[in-house]
Amino acid sequence: MTANEKTLATFETRLRQLLLRFQELKKENGEFRVTLEANQKTVKELQEKVNQKQTDYETLKMAKMIEITDGNLDGAKERLSKLIREVNKCIAILSDENQ
Repeated sequence: MTANEKTLATFETRLRQLLLRFQELKKENGEFRVTLEANQKTVKELQEKVNQKQTDYETLKMAKMIEITDGNLDGAKERLSKLIREVNKCIAILSDENQ
């Protein structure tokens, strides 16, 4: 076998290896694309769930506000007054500590 024949055989071997590796990478790329599409679908579904939960929360918050204004106004005022008294006590304690 001459030097040119050896070089040509080596070249053919390397080319076959390169083509095999290309096919492997092509297959792997296809698998990654399928996984990516599945993950994107999952993200979209989760985002929709988050949006729905936010809407539900806003609705519940509005319902609570209406509930307070409908019949529990006196109770809400009392709770608010109690919170204000507690805040005033805290301010007084902090003022005393700073002096």
